[in-house]
Amino acid sequence: MNTKLYVGNLSFDTSESQLREMFGQAGAIRSVTIPMDRATDRPRGFAFVEMETGADALNAIKMFDGKEVDGRTIRVSEARPPEQRSGGERRGGGGGFGGGGSRDRRGGGGRDRRDRRF
Repeated sequence: MNTKLYVGNLSFDTSESQLREMFGQAGAIRSVTIPMDRATDRPRGFAFVEMETGADALNAIKMFDGKEVDGRTIRVSEARPPEQRSGGERRGGGGGFGGGGSRDRRGGGGRDRRDRRF
């Protein structure tokens, strides 16, 4: 079994030290990571806890999946590897504005200078 666990449905108030203390009851911990949202600088509502052994990880799943923490019922499962993104593509299409394709950035409804009347 994988030793890395996904801990979902966390409250934004749940801390790394709180998770270390809790999961330490199931066995030895290698690391605890709570990803932060770049835009809001707040936790994203999930964490990764890496246990020392597969047996410790399985024990943690049995002990904590479905447990209430900070008013939320958490989900604990084996972490899946991250999905591979194709190289060079940005999310949301092209153009850097969330839309697809190229855009006319000159303004003026796409007319060029010769069409302007003074």
